[in-house]
Amino acid sequence: MPYFDNDGCQLHYEDYGHGAPLLLVHGLGSSTRDWEYQVPVLSQHYRVVALDVRGHGRSDKPHEAYRIADFADDVAALIEHLQLPPVHLVGISMGGMIGFQLAVDRPELLRSLTIVNSGPEVKAKSPRDWLEIGKRWTLSRLLSLETIAKALAKLLFPRPEQAELRRKVEERWPQNDKRAYLASLDAIIGWGVRERLKRITCPTLVITADQDYTPIERKREYVAEMPDARLVVIENSRHATPLDQPERFNTVLLAFLGETANKEN
Repeated sequence: MPYFDNDGCQLHYEDYGHGAPLLLVHGLGSSTRDWEYQVPVLSQHYRVVALDVRGHGRSDKPHEAYRIADFADDVAALIEHLQLPPVHLVGISMGGMIGFQLAVDRPELLRSLTIVNSGPEVKAKSPRDWLEIGKRWTLSRLLSLETIAKALAKLLFPRPEQAELRRKVEERWPQNDKRAYLASLDAIIGWGVRERLKRITCPTLVITADQDYTPIERKREYVAEMPDARLVVIENSRHATPLDQPERFNTVLLAFLGETANKEN
């Protein structure tokens, strides 16, 4: 299992296939394992690299405050460690935020950007927003990871035929380090780069589930602020689209990446 060091933090990554580099960045409380339905398909066409950002999976979990900028720096360090040309970056949820941060800070590292069920800021704009953020912050501290896992499994995968996906969440989520998980949640709250979206000039695909936490219209609004971005809605899906609609997700992503390559040729 390969590791590399960034500023004294040992970070785990996985490397599959050959071709143009495609970098996968997971969400809060997740790891490389949640790309299990993507790696076998994508690695037939690309060199697929999946990272456990600090505080997650098999990477170190430093006892310090985390920032989205720190996670983005981990991604940049991996790209430089592997001496990769500009990459196609795919990030889900918190991974999408990391992608946004990298795109505005280090645009030269990206060939394309795919954002999945995410956005360029997590800032309260209304009393309801304050309530939702406060509720999540408080419950994350009061409840055990086992309790959170059971609630999350039902929320993400409510259908009877999704029992195996529920089981995976219930098994994997409690394996998180609680302190690192809370530090990562704190990094998300109040973060934002929306005012710098115009700096993202690489081809950008925003994928949203029809039943994601935030409305489709909110994604349409920020997509319109980027020079070369489009939105695709995946039906009958919730926040974990690569897991609950893997075939549709993979098809949409591969089509976008193929178009991007054709534009460059």
